[in-house]
Amino acid sequence: MAKACLYCNKDLEGRVDKKFCTSYCKSSYHYQKNKESEDSLFQKIDRHLKTNRRLLKEYNKAGLATVRKEKLINNGFNPTYFTHYWKNKEDKVYLFCYEYGFLDIKDKYVLVTWQKYMDR
Repeated sequence: MAKACLYCNKDLEGRVDKKFCTSYCKSSYHYQKNKESEDSLFQKIDRHLKTNRRLLKEYNKAGLATVRKEKLINNGFNPTYFTHYWKNKEDKVYLFCYEYGFLDIKDKYVLVTWQKYMDR
């Protein structure tokens, strides 16, 4: 009795322990299986960081901007997800999602882009 490919159900030829007829079927099978499984914690965090970065970039075209908090949050921004922070001389803490950062001021965010002088 011939075994069938786990992805396309074609009869398999060759090794006895073979599960897929081609590397395409193998890749497609695992892609579909991973897509159906629940997101891991890493994937959830990564998605939040990417969303935050995209929104900060989108609303900060000039390198320095001020935006109402509710506008960003309504678009999916979550300020609890950030990659690092920077504290200026006045002890104000800017939170960053990669190269785009924000400073929480009452009902607004001041948006900035990472600068070389911040490396110190």
